[in-house]
Amino acid sequence: MTLGGLRFGAWYFLPIGLGLAVLVAVLLVLGGYRLRRATETMGDRERIRALFTFDATRRRGYKGVLLVLSTLLAFVAAARPQFGKGERLIPRTNLDVIVVLDFSKSMFAQDVQPSRIFRAKVEIERLVKSLRGARFGAVAFAGDAMSFPLTSDGAAVAQFLRQLSPNDMPVGGTAIARALNHGRDLLARDPHSAQHERVMVLVTDGEDLEGNPVEVARQIGETKTTVHVVQIGGRTPERIPEIGPDGTVLGYRADASGRPMTTSLSSEGEAQLEGIAKAAGGQLVRAEKGTTGIDTITTALRTKMVTELGERVENVYADVFHYPLGLALLLLLIEAFWSEAPKRSFVRPVPPPKAPRWIGRSLRNSEEVDRG
Repeated sequence: MTLGGLRFGAWYFLPIGLGLAVLVAVLLVLGGYRLRRATETMGDRERIRALFTFDATRRRGYKGVLLVLSTLLAFVAAARPQFGKGERLIPRTNLDVIVVLDFSKSMFAQDVQPSRIFRAKVEIERLVKSLRGARFGAVAFAGDAMSFPLTSDGAAVAQFLRQLSPNDMPVGGTAIARALNHGRDLLARDPHSAQHERVMVLVTDGEDLEGNPVEVARQIGETKTTVHVVQIGGRTPERIPEIGPDGTVLGYRADASGRPMTTSLSSEGEAQLEGIAKAAGGQLVRAEKGTTGIDTITTALRTKMVTELGERVENVYADVFHYPLGLALLLLLIEAFWSEAPKRSFVRPVPPPKAPRWIGRSLRNSEEVDRG
């Protein structure tokens, strides 16, 4: 219930308090009426009033008004009055995002500076910060996959991906189908995800030569989960640096015969990534102009949160129940200590004047003469 800028969190106490205040007022009026009738039954009203040292009728009325007001104010406080003090932006938390990031060694390629994997991590961290209120999970994959469960702590997910390197992956390769299955399992295991909007963001520079990622994406799409694909790299071959444990470039990778190893996507690989996005109702973004393309997905998801998922402005209210409650207590104290009659001033009685001494002697002489 809202009245102007004032709202009540428990408004139903208002009619209860009003009804009780009216009841108290009626009882006080009836009590005054019965007292008047009782006085009149004792005799003539004016003669009886002449016996009173003070007429307390008016003070009783004032005390009754204080009692009624304090009762009403106590229930106003119980109704939890709140006053508007501003606005705040409330993001909806019904968006779950699984980041599926390729950690194959081809992600060390430097066509995106300083490297594909480094730039992808930076843009994923920006994605996490931009989607305030969403939940995040992560899958890091090469030939096999490792995952981080869904959490509202997006910084923890960004840290999980930041601390990994392609050198940390135990099995080489690009098992996209296996990674997508890991992401689907993360969503399936979470008890709240079924009621949320679900999105996977696949970031990769390769194609899956082992499984069937398009079929897996189709199955994921049937669960009303969207899969967006960020394709890094294209058909132009890029040399793959050899990166040491401390992150320094030791040279370039070469095969057994000494020829430089390069990474590029075939036409079949590009078609596969496009098929993954299409099968799960997602968007395919190709890296260009020195970026990975993750920022494009970030913008789209941010727009989705603001429009479709209902990010909204909410009024902020401050509790002000202590004002009517304090006033009610003050009125009760005034009513309790306000007497019905003014304080009497007692005058000490004046003792009778003492008789002169000669009168006492005369009385004694008279008594002696009488006895004689």
